[in-house]
Amino acid sequence: MRRAPFEPKESVFSRGIGTKILWIGFIMGLVSLMVGYFAWVEEGRPDAGPWQTMVFTTLVLAQMGNALAIRSGRESLFTIGILSNRLMVFAVLTTFVLQLALIYVPFLQDIFKTVSLTPAELAICLVSSTVVFISVEIYKWFYRRRHPLPVE
Repeated sequence: MRRAPFEPKESVFSRGIGTKILWIGFIMGLVSLMVGYFAWVEEGRPDAGPWQTMVFTTLVLAQMGNALAIRSGRESLFTIGILSNRLMVFAVLTTFVLQLALIYVPFLQDIFKTVSLTPAELAICLVSSTVVFISVEIYKWFYRRRHPLPVE
């Protein structure tokens, strides 16, 4: 309520949204491909192994972190409160459980062409995917420093 309303005819991509989409997408893609590349090199066989599942999992987890981080364009998730939107937390946890099902349930593996990941491979995906969340939070920290709210 402290900010001015947006113009009704203003583009969805105004206020730098298009640029944010591009750099978040770039970071997400880069992190996912790096995880896949290092898993592919480690495996040594492009036709077998977990690298494709790791790319997919990293991308899904990065999207979930991004969804949590962009709840506010200005305030940190930790300021807003992780549990302040319980439906969002439920959606993220549900997505995580469904992703685990795609990785570990045999008939879903057949449909989605995934393989079981070791705990270490899953941890690599999880840790790597936090780069997106951390990047968005760092951006918002710098934004708050450059654009403080007016004092009432």
